[in-house]
Amino acid sequence: MCLEQIFPQFDTDLIKHLESIGNVVVFEEGAMMMRPGQYFKYSLLILDGRVKLYREGEDGEEFFLYYLEKGNACALSMICATKNETSAVKAKAVTPVKALTIPIQYMDGLMKDHRQWYYFVLETYRARFNELLEVIDQVAFHSMDQKLEFYLKRQFDSVGGKNIVVTHQEIADDLNSSREVISRLLKKLETQKRISISRNEIVRLSL
Repeated sequence: MCLEQIFPQFDTDLIKHLESIGNVVVFEEGAMMMRPGQYFKYSLLILDGRVKLYREGEDGEEFFLYYLEKGNACALSMICATKNETSAVKAKAVTPVKALTIPIQYMDGLMKDHRQWYYFVLETYRARFNELLEVIDQVAFHSMDQKLEFYLKRQFDSVGGKNIVVTHQEIADDLNSSREVISRLLKKLETQKRISISRNEIVRLSL
C-alpha cells in the first residue's frame, strides 16, 4: 500500500497497525461512496483518486463542499463513525478511487495509543473546517461571479495545474446556479483573458 509514502507523518508502528486492521477498497469512477442518512462502519483514508463531497437540499439540489484526494482522510466519517451518527452529505468518486477503510471499533484505540493519529485527526478537522468557512463566506457574502472565481481557483489549485476538465453544467450544479448564467460568466472571464475555454476544459491564464 506504500502508506509511508502517502502518509509520511505516520511512524512505523502506526503504519503497521493500520495495515493490520484496515482493508483496501476500490471505487469505480462515478460510484456513490457516501449518502445522506448512511451509517458509517469505517473511516476512510484516500490512497489514490479524487472524491467530491456535496450537501443535498430538501428539494434535491446539490452544493459542492470540497474534494478529498490522495493523502486525505474523511473527517466526516471519523466523526460519524465514532459517534454512530449518520452522514449529512454525499460523496462521489470523480475518478477511480482506492481507499483504506478503518473499522470504527478501532478508532478510540488509535486516538489513545498513537499520538500521530491523534494529531492527524485534529489537523483533518481543522483543514476541513477552514475550507467550509471559506465556502460559507462565498455563499453568504459574495455575488455569483465572485463565487465562480473562487470555485475555479479551488479547482485549479486542487489539481495543481492550469487545466481543469469540467462542463458548464457541472459548475452550475456545484454552485446551485443555471448553466446559462455560468456560461455567461465564464465567457466574461474569457473576454478579460483570465481563462481560456474549450470543450469541457478551462485553462487558467491570469485568474
